[in-house]
Amino acid sequence: MGGSFDPVHAAHVALAELALVHLSLDEVRWIPVGQAWQKARQLAPAEDRLAMVAAATAHEPRFVVDRIEVDRAGPSYTLDTVRALQARADASGQPVEWVLLIGQDQYTNLPTWQGWAELIERVTLAVACRGSEALVTPEALAHHAHRVVRLPLQPMPVSSTDIRARLADGAPPDSLVPTLLPSGVARYIADHQLYAPGTPR
Repeated sequence: MGGSFDPVHAAHVALAELALVHLSLDEVRWIPVGQAWQKARQLAPAEDRLAMVAAATAHEPRFVVDRIEVDRAGPSYTLDTVRALQARADASGQPVEWVLLIGQDQYTNLPTWQGWAELIERVTLAVACRGSEALVTPEALAHHAHRVVRLPLQPMPVSSTDIRARLADGAPPDSLVPTLLPSGVARYIADHQLYAPGTPR
């Protein structure tokens, strides 16, 4: 499960918890992006985003925070990450099935990703759909065989963009708990004065 996690929020945690149960996963590996090649804005420092993910996931031992993209130079392409993780697993001799957790919006945009045709050969896609929404396969992917499962995520009106805007407008981080932010993330934001009024949104 990758993303900018700027900041990580309650819907991210809900998706990961749902995936553990719905897909009977051994673990969910959280991978904060290093260099986000599809985002124009400046992200919060990588170490802060890693620390926030660690705070959000500390309650679940099957959540693993992985800094593979932060430590790798250059743009963070998901395909490069999957190749590296699979090579690491192959070296251990343990058979592993890899599932990529994404939202419907990411599934729709997947044909814009670097090396997407190889990526969908390497992983099962688990796509989060809000409530009873149907899974919609983008036209480009409809012509490529791939493994995909639908995750029925309850609608949660939360986004990192909205959270950054509220904090930049002066909302105390603890006022966003628990609907928008996990409590540990709110404490970290407050302690490190992230997204404070006057900072870029």
